[in-house]
Amino acid sequence: MKAKPIVSHSTEMEVQFFDVDSMRVVWHGNYVKYLEVARCELLKLFNYNYLDMEASGYLWPIVDMRLKYVASAKLSDCIVIEASLVEYQTRMKIEYIIKDKVSGKVLNKAYTIQVAVDMSDGEMLFEAPSCLIEKLSPYLDANDVSGA
Repeated sequence: MKAKPIVSHSTEMEVQFFDVDSMRVVWHGNYVKYLEVARCELLKLFNYNYLDMEASGYLWPIVDMRLKYVASAKLSDCIVIEASLVEYQTRMKIEYIIKDKVSGKVLNKAYTIQVAVDMSDGEMLFEAPSCLIEKLSPYLDANDVSGA
């Protein structure tokens, strides 16, 4: 997870009671929810949230997700989830780092991969649709605007 981010966003959350197990640590499955919250905030940043995706004629299902658990978040901890878009040409790859806000300790490293699916025929695209390139253009170098 060392790719140069195209665009990044940090989201802060407090660990709630309903996210922890009997040992008062975050149940491992809830990290997926934290990634989703951070991903939604990142997508909003470049105006391509799930409703925008649908309006553009594409669905973007997650086809791969990896999480590496480094340490545990605990009840009432404040965590920071940094989401960074690192690929967009053929798929959207978003990398995440979840840290404890107070100590800065890394708790989790993860990534998700989403692909564009044309809603009209259900076919997966093998290159980014022009609408995504347009949305990302303010964040891309002049040489990258083509999506190459």
